[in-house]
Amino acid sequence: MSNLISTFHFTGGALALPTQFPPHFLPFSAYSHTKSIVSFRRTNLSARIWSLRSAMECVEDSSNKQKAVDLDVSIREEYVSVSKLLKEFTAIPTIDKAWIFNHDSEVSRAMFLIGQPNILSNKRRKYFLSSHIFHKSDSSVSFHWNPFPIEMNGVSAMVPSPSGSKLLVIRNPDGESPTHFEIWGPSEVEREFSIARSIHGSVYTDGWFEGISWNEDETCVAYVAEEPDPPKPTFNIFGYKKEGTTDKDSGSWKGQGDWEEDWGETYAGKKLPSLFVIDITSGEVAPVVGVGRELSVGQVVWAPPIDGQQYLVFVGWASNKRKLGIKYCYNRPCALYAVKAPSKLETSATGSDAAEDSHIVHLTQNISSAFFPRFSPDGKFLVFLSSKSSVDSGAHSATDSLHKIEWPSGGKLGPTLKIIDVVPVVMCPEDGGFPGLYPSKFLTRPWLSDGHTMVLSSIWGSTLAILTVDVFSRQVSRISPNPSNSSWDILGLDGDHIIAVSSSPIDIPEIKYGRLIGNTWSWMDAVTPTTKCSEQQVSSSLASLQFDIMKIPVKDASENLPKGATKPIEAIYVSSKSKKSDSRDPLIVILHGGPHSVSLSSFSKSSAFLASLGYSLLIVNYRGSLGFGEEALQSLPGKIGSQDVNDVLTAIDHSIDKGLADPSKIAVLGGSHGGFLTTHLIGQAPDKFAAAAARNPVCNIALMVGTSDIPDWCFFEAYGNDGKSMFTDSPSAEQLSLLYSKSPVSHISKVKTPTLFLLGAQDLRVPVSNGIQYARALKEKGVETKVIVFPNDVHAIERPQSDFESFLNIGVWFKKYCS
Repeated sequence: MSNLISTFHFTGGALALPTQFPPHFLPFSAYSHTKSIVSFRRTNLSARIWSLRSAMECVEDSSNKQKAVDLDVSIREEYVSVSKLLKEFTAIPTIDKAWIFNHDSEVSRAMFLIGQPNILSNKRRKYFLSSHIFHKSDSSVSFHWNPFPIEMNGVSAMVPSPSGSKLLVIRNPDGESPTHFEIWGPSEVEREFSIARSIHGSVYTDGWFEGISWNEDETCVAYVAEEPDPPKPTFNIFGYKKEGTTDKDSGSWKGQGDWEEDWGETYAGKKLPSLFVIDITSGEVAPVVGVGRELSVGQVVWAPPIDGQQYLVFVGWASNKRKLGIKYCYNRPCALYAVKAPSKLETSATGSDAAEDSHIVHLTQNISSAFFPRFSPDGKFLVFLSSKSSVDSGAHSATDSLHKIEWPSGGKLGPTLKIIDVVPVVMCPEDGGFPGLYPSKFLTRPWLSDGHTMVLSSIWGSTLAILTVDVFSRQVSRISPNPSNSSWDILGLDGDHIIAVSSSPIDIPEIKYGRLIGNTWSWMDAVTPTTKCSEQQVSSSLASLQFDIMKIPVKDASENLPKGATKPIEAIYVSSKSKKSDSRDPLIVILHGGPHSVSLSSFSKSSAFLASLGYSLLIVNYRGSLGFGEEALQSLPGKIGSQDVNDVLTAIDHSIDKGLADPSKIAVLGGSHGGFLTTHLIGQAPDKFAAAAARNPVCNIALMVGTSDIPDWCFFEAYGNDGKSMFTDSPSAEQLSLLYSKSPVSHISKVKTPTLFLLGAQDLRVPVSNGIQYARALKEKGVETKVIVFPNDVHAIERPQSDFESFLNIGVWFKKYCS
């Protein structure tokens, strides 16, 4: 059973419901050493006691069995009821990507990539949904949808060509099979190619190292794939077999060879992303020479030619040093590089031609971080994003900045190109003002028709907003509706026409169409098949809810803090529209991880499901969250376990004072650093919470520092700014003591809250030992504890079956203790 799930249910320190006996009904052996003066009377009395005990035990045993049966039936019914609702929420599709092509005055085409979990197969369905967009004389539009979507089984990536006339489909294999490239035309698959593992491994389609880029004439594609593994040593009955031998026989076997570090969480076995180009006519694949094994590469784009020479621009991370986990970690130094594109595609290049082509140019020597390179439509400048605030401070994520480089049209490309600041890091935003840049992606072509205005999505407080950035004037404007507590994300852009998606905690994602009329953006609803909830219960549940974003003053604003760290925090409050005069719904406090992340006012299936069970939600963005300026963010490192905990308690007390929560019915839920806060809260405020649930929580930093793919995180968050320089893989006893003191486990003696743990056994970020150790300690104390370990899940626990079982158990657990 590949989906076997290990479950340990600790109830009062036991694996099952025990039968409790009062002292006078203990088994007879408990009295074996009782002294008596008269042996006969002792024997007679013992017989009476035994007879009485046996009779009473039979009555109590029957009673306990009946209670156990009743309880078992009740629990089963609860699981059935809750799982039915959860299944309906799980089935809601997501709108992942969109492309818009061939805009003219009357009609354009759009393609949407839709995702939907398939719980039975434990995979995620992907399918295309296409539409023609008709532009009417009154400036409105109408979407004419194809009647059915097209499912894309086994597809790793789909990338349309610039004109939209071709579609590249990549299928990464399982095991040692080749990678498949398909070129689709309007009505057929025009070409198929298989790329052997001896040329490269799987193509990166992860959104970070990923770089799949068509050239302008649509004849070649540059992309990033795993470098072939070096040959492993071979052994046979005579001992060592000569390296490089291809002979296969039953008397030999492959050894493991030298261990090489990978890039950590979600990149297990991914060690060296490298650069390749494929000719889509011939299928010839060539590695881009000159980069070498010193760099891991990603995010490649084709550059405008210089004196007829074609270049590729890519992001590079040092590979020849200690590799630390890179997923969600923007504090890894990176830079932009340029290299000549292969003029002839061959599987290898040798001699003087290879030496000439091997020269790479470091374009961003004067800045510690550069990624998401994008060329302007006229090819005159290159813009890029920088996380220099993260790299320079040590925070895994922080406020970004935007920069540009003037791209030469002639002469020699060198490292002396000047970097020009476009949008600087915002330290302390004005009230309601632009908080700084926090984008998670750029469109492939992010430009309006003027050629110098970018469109992007960025975190703005507790919302996601669509912004424009004029690269010439450096003006940043919010173009999604404002004021609005909903979140907006850009999906596609063609000229001055935008396809976006809008959602809120109580509204499923809806496609929006925006167009620039004069200097004003006009937004229209696009009625789509994905907008309609197929299940009536989901629709009625969401219709009964409301939400608001609350601003909550912090309690330590008078301390010696920068101005940005004294401003109110935000919390998203979701509740029922119906008011109950005699009671309040139980409250779930939901805490994001990071800590330098954010909970957005976008639709979350899991949160909406919990709200539909009858809970109010308090989703807290404590200081240190993204979207509120750099001063607020940098106020947390060195104070984890205190400042963030106090912010959450302040938000809870604020809700109680406002009459929004019943203090006797509060639960807390968080994952990763949110799990760190969850387990801290039940230790520091043991009488505050009726129940808790933690997904892959950080419970013991002193344990995590020796097992995580990001041990530097432990030092930075515990010590603050000094932690970056103090980081070592061999911490001292004094350092381990401080890490322990910052951890939830240091407060475990006070915990009494029933706690559910959901753990991914393949988690490299917060290894499963962290949660297991804490859960065992709670069991030892007699605290009711339940642990579910998902053997094939990583840090996110997002495989469809695992995600479903996680929130099913969370829903039942909270109903048990908070009803």
